[in-house]
Amino acid sequence: MRAYVCTKYGPPEVLELRDVPKPMPKDDEVLIKVRATTVNSGDWRVRSRNVPPGFGLLVRLALGWSGPRQPILGTELAGDVEEVGKSVRAFRAGDAVVAFSGVGMGCHAEYKVIRESAAIVPKPARLTYDEAATLCFGGTTMLDYYRRGKLKRDDEVLVNGASGTVGVAAVQLAKHFGARVTGVCSAGKVELVRSLGADEVIDYRHSDFTQNGKRYDVIVDTAGTAPYQRSKGSLKDGGALLIVLGGLPETLATLWRGATTRHRFVAGPASEKPDDVRTLAALAQSGELKPVIDRRYPFERMLDAHRYVDEGHKAGSVVVTL
Repeated sequence: MRAYVCTKYGPPEVLELRDVPKPMPKDDEVLIKVRATTVNSGDWRVRSRNVPPGFGLLVRLALGWSGPRQPILGTELAGDVEEVGKSVRAFRAGDAVVAFSGVGMGCHAEYKVIRESAAIVPKPARLTYDEAATLCFGGTTMLDYYRRGKLKRDDEVLVNGASGTVGVAAVQLAKHFGARVTGVCSAGKVELVRSLGADEVIDYRHSDFTQNGKRYDVIVDTAGTAPYQRSKGSLKDGGALLIVLGGLPETLATLWRGATTRHRFVAGPASEKPDDVRTLAALAQSGELKPVIDRRYPFERMLDAHRYVDEGHKAGSVVVTL
């Protein structure tokens, strides 16, 4: 099968399209023919080793010193089951599915195997393969962060970076949980964020949310531009700062800030739960979670997809189709 292989860190040009052995499913695994996958910020960071301040050494120790130990990137996919192991009962050949491999990656290929008990669910019938492939990366992140942040109905939530992959999930999931949402984004994406259900949208180039006199129960920072020193005046007593993107010093500081301030903090990697993928699929099928696709690229233009993501200006997801 064909797959994009990354054996060293660097720009998109380090990716090579190669013929590699097609995986064979074990007894408890499902073989999926990939119809669509995505290139997201996780792929960009693993490929380029461009990580928040302080995480460089930790990333090399975790992912590989000179290049990724898992050379095939890609965390999410939609496709068709081609073959199942002899102990698999929930799926059969021909089923359309969505799967999330998370830190295991491996989705930038024509085929992917995944355990039946892992994050694999039937594709929502109302979604195309392209749309379904976008559900997991941002959605699982925000379900975990909102769970740890104890989001409640009627909370006032501000999402900083509301138009990215994680941001569009943050806005929609907060609305699903009954919160009132303010989104922060650039002027060209205001209407998109409003269409996702945001009650108020702030163009950060013309208005600073930290200066508007409002305070929020939850601030979600997906962009890394709302650290505690900047946003603490906008948090209510007992409010939570969800640091989806932050450097190591900011992350470590939450340990003592949580004990010495009237605020709560959530940081660090999101946990990957198969049940969360089932929740996202159900919300997409009901229409409460709408996929947002910025651009689509054919598999042969994977490098162009990476180049576009590297620019840092995408709205929602970048999809690669097979």
